[in-house]
Amino acid sequence: MPRRATYTDLIKINRVVPANSRGNGDIAFKGFQCPTPGCSRWLFYHAAAFSGEYTISCDECRESYGPGDSIKLYDYELTDRESSSVIEAGTMELVVEDYIHEAALFKYCIVCYTLKPFEAFGHHAARQTGRQGECRLCKTQYNAAKNQTRIADQFTEAAQKRRLLVFLGGSTRISQTMIRRRYDNKCFKCGKDVSAEGAAQFDHTLPVRYFWPMTTENATLLCAEHNGAKGASWPSEFYTDGELRTLALKTGISYDLLRGEPTVNPDALVRLRDGAVVDELVVKFAHYMDEVFLIRNRILDLTAFDFFESSANISQVWKDRANELRPTQSATTSE
Repeated sequence: MPRRATYTDLIKINRVVPANSRGNGDIAFKGFQCPTPGCSRWLFYHAAAFSGEYTISCDECRESYGPGDSIKLYDYELTDRESSSVIEAGTMELVVEDYIHEAALFKYCIVCYTLKPFEAFGHHAARQTGRQGECRLCKTQYNAAKNQTRIADQFTEAAQKRRLLVFLGGSTRISQTMIRRRYDNKCFKCGKDVSAEGAAQFDHTLPVRYFWPMTTENATLLCAEHNGAKGASWPSEFYTDGELRTLALKTGISYDLLRGEPTVNPDALVRLRDGAVVDELVVKFAHYMDEVFLIRNRILDLTAFDFFESSANISQVWKDRANELRPTQSATTSE
């Protein structure tokens, strides 16, 4: 069931899919430098290959490793500074299994076909990797191309969906003057001056797609480019660790919340435990039930809480329809 009417098609012409990425758009890879000291070769293996017995082989240094192997890095002596006596001597080793366990995860983008770290992709709970098919860079360009042709009906529809999210997240009240002062009229991401009329954009620090309201505290001043790039991403998906720490300082939002995984606003969850609120939601947005289904499924995937069960009045037909959409629903909505 589509979430909204289709107004335009983006026809892909002269598209070439490299053989190495074909069919790998939802496969996770472990990426790591060959553990052999002195070897700089990078190796990539399906992450699933390390669930049992495995062998990693380097075609450059010709070494192979498996579970239980370790690599000698150096011998050491722990000495007392005053007496120079040896307290302990031993060998520092790299345990290959530990090295593989903490290796970064990568996947192919289904648009540019390059292998990128998981952090370059937005979250998508329904996919095998838990990440979007296209990287953020490609998704931004795709959305920019599509948005050029959005007609009035689409903007009206987007506004209705935003009202749905605000319904759950609470009131939207901000002081633009205070926000501008807090960020010194500069884009928080790049430092660009945004004091000119129309240059500043106010981003939900904690995204509205997770039902966090736009407030003076939950607002970040960004330029148009970086506001578009952040979109509905959770702060940890867009900002560096240093930026997250500064953001915590400026907003008063917990650093642990900012750096963590996407989190549904707990106040919204409290509201959705009230059957009367759920009934009001469904009645008010009956014309946008596909969006209500998507929100119900997203909350269910993130928290294991099904707010449809809070109401004694919702038809089983709607519950069944929402369940049908769970395996295939998109994890993104407009911010």
